[in-house]
Amino acid sequence: MTAAPLTAHAALINDKLKFTGTAGDQPAITLDYIPPLGDGEGYMPLQLLLISLAVCSASSVVTLIKRMGRTINGCEVSASGIRRETHPTGFSSISLAFAIDSPDVTGDDFDKAVKLSEDTYCPVWAMLRGNVDIQVEMLSVSHAAQQAEG
Repeated sequence: MTAAPLTAHAALINDKLKFTGTAGDQPAITLDYIPPLGDGEGYMPLQLLLISLAVCSASSVVTLIKRMGRTINGCEVSASGIRRETHPTGFSSISLAFAIDSPDVTGDDFDKAVKLSEDTYCPVWAMLRGNVDIQVEMLSVSHAAQQAEG
């Protein structure tokens, strides 16, 4: 059985490079470039790629950690990318920094979940692998329940 394709649509809405983008029944988003190509009134495509990688990797990490029987109260991911200096000026490297709010997640739990996310579960990461160096760090694990007791 063949999976149904995911679809998206983009339409130019000014005389520069400002577009709206839609997918499915979701609200439109605005994409634009910095001046002089655009007016800086929307996300740039590479920013959306960083958001996609952050959400995809975080979703799989959170799911995997929960499957380990751990509690996740929150998760934030910051993604930053270094662009190549020559065209195409895509990313040469990306850094992902995770902050997890949990009373019981360990560094080993996090490392295992990240490895599985990278190797098996995050399709955005899989598409970038081999083309972009992706570094991951765990900024913090907040043990809120333990802190409240102490």
